[in-house]
Amino acid sequence: MQSVLDQAGYPTVAIHDPTRLEQMIDIERPWLILMDVVMPQRNGFQACRELKGNAEYARIPVVLVSSKNTESDKFWATQQGADGYVVKPFTTEELVGTVQKFVR
Repeated sequence: MQSVLDQAGYPTVAIHDPTRLEQMIDIERPWLILMDVVMPQRNGFQACRELKGNAEYARIPVVLVSSKNTESDKFWATQQGADGYVVKPFTTEELVGTVQKFVR
């Protein structure tokens, strides 16, 4: 995802430890978060719910990315506050198109 978005002109910052998410948000001040659902220690549904429940972070759009492609997974993502959902594998056009929906 990072290389695709960088090539499309969207600078990215990647983190590999979901427990550092809020710390990185405080440092980087992102305008969009793309987050995998399956992560160690804290899954994307949990992290999204926690971000959206925090007034300081709730305004940042969150797009969950997952190989889970059922309607119930997509529904659950919206219930956790996700602003978008991208299914893996995705095309470059799908990923960039999703990001473009949130460009200010």
